[in-house]
Amino acid sequence: MEFVIGLWNTFLQLIHNFRIADALDIILVTFIIYSAIKLVRETRAGQLVRGILVLMVIWFLSFWLNLYLMQSIISYLFQFAFIALLIIFQPEIRRALEQIGRSGIKAGKTWNLGLSFVSDEAEARLQKTRKAVNAVVDAAAQMSRQKTGALIVFEMKTKLGDIIDTGTIVEAVPSLQIICNIFFNKAPLHDGAMIVRDGMVYAAGCILPLTKSDNVSAELGTRHRAAIGMSENSDAVIVVVSEETGQISVVRNGTITRNYTRETLNSALENLLLAESTESNEKRQNWIPSFRRTKKQ
Repeated sequence: MEFVIGLWNTFLQLIHNFRIADALDIILVTFIIYSAIKLVRETRAGQLVRGILVLMVIWFLSFWLNLYLMQSIISYLFQFAFIALLIIFQPEIRRALEQIGRSGIKAGKTWNLGLSFVSDEAEARLQKTRKAVNAVVDAAAQMSRQKTGALIVFEMKTKLGDIIDTGTIVEAVPSLQIICNIFFNKAPLHDGAMIVRDGMVYAAGCILPLTKSDNVSAELGTRHRAAIGMSENSDAVIVVVSEETGQISVVRNGTITRNYTRETLNSALENLLLAESTESNEKRQNWIPSFRRTKKQ
């Protein structure tokens, strides 16, 4: 009975001394733990976490059973655990930091004052992106009919300079003819990815990282695995045309959707590439300072 009363008194004391900062602290730690679990779930990192948990169980058992040799070995391993974890989870840590960076950039957009010259520049960029989307849709539809393999990457916020360095700089205005020529099976740049940057065909023949996920269908070849791998390491939007079936796929954030037609591909790319640009442009126009509007009157 005294034990229960003691617990109750301790609980009341904690409630009495509880602060808003303590609630914020708990929420932040909970969010970090949830994000870590979400990050490693359904990836190779999840298997590594289970391996670490097994080592910890063995370590506790070695203490309990007085297994001195095993205890010493695992203790030495744990001394370098922090450095080892940084090395082992390097891809996952990098992906998490990139996601945080992209979220921060998106949140900061609302602070843009939207001066007229910024609005004009955004409108020009939007038109270039729309032209690139139309060219890619036309080319993908034609290559699908001809069963010509293609791998087209739309660069978003994550810059792909390291990927571009593996290919050849093109810097051409996108068109049906240019894209189909790049992926013509006897062209020197066909065996690789084409990078679209700021509405331009910026590079071709680029090498993409293959996905390391075990959940990819065995039906998908190297071209699709490269597209998934690229989307796992960036926020890029990737269009894939299968050389075997002519099937058109779109990949983003590690997820692949297939069986696109010309119409559905056009709709998907407009939603992914143009909707955000249009929304940002409208926000900039609405934030033009009142003194500039007065001056025009």
